[in-house]
Amino acid sequence: MAKNRGYGRAETTTPALDSLDFALDRGSPVPLYYQLAQQLEAAIEHGVLAPGNLLGNEIDLSVRLGLSRPTVRQAIQTLVDKGLLVRRRGVGTQVVHSQVKRPLELSSLYDDLEEAGQGPTTQVVRNELVPAAPDVAAALGIAEGGEVTVLERLRSTHGQPVAFLCNYLPAGLLDLDTARLEATGLYRMMRSAGITLHSAHQTIGARAATAEEASRLDEKEGAALLTMQRTAYDDTGRPVEYGTHVYRASRYAFDFQLLVRP
Repeated sequence: MAKNRGYGRAETTTPALDSLDFALDRGSPVPLYYQLAQQLEAAIEHGVLAPGNLLGNEIDLSVRLGLSRPTVRQAIQTLVDKGLLVRRRGVGTQVVHSQVKRPLELSSLYDDLEEAGQGPTTQVVRNELVPAAPDVAAALGIAEGGEVTVLERLRSTHGQPVAFLCNYLPAGLLDLDTARLEATGLYRMMRSAGITLHSAHQTIGARAATAEEASRLDEKEGAALLTMQRTAYDDTGRPVEYGTHVYRASRYAFDFQLLVRP
């Protein structure tokens, strides 16, 4: 156990941190603080360091890694600025959460979170049949006022909300049991029902959170939100889902790979 300098009480590091093998290349042009920050960030993203884990104090880490204290402090501050770590008086430097980085492809948020080890959970807020509004009817290729199923779900990881999802599906497309929706992902249920997703049209944007959205997502009113509208099609070209989602920008990002056109 090491003395905690500056936080008022003794502090221990998490066993997960003690087991990490940091590979720092002192001959690399990449600054050591950045190498350390990247490896700590990777450990957080992959769940090796979980929310609530302690990193110990800067002196202990600098001695263990053979780095100067300013180097360790800069690495930690980089992750504090990203919202992955927080310095708490009386506690120490603590893991808060990892930002969800989602690849831009036709996949479900649930599957992406589960694959990343984020432990997704779902609260179904609404699951009912409603008349299709004009935008919903146009997206799903049905008559305005025709019957559709609307789903509203709050998706969380590590007990913290990440996104509020609103989806519309043609009535009778599949059995949308609320208990199953809270136990698994919508696209996984579609696949189980024999629906083969083929393509989608998606629009990504950003705006400020309304009071209601802020309350749901544990943010302040006016906080930055990412928005996404998507119409998904099956392998016959039939529209099977129209979604309008909002994501906490502090915890969520889309990940792009850009290629030069030949």
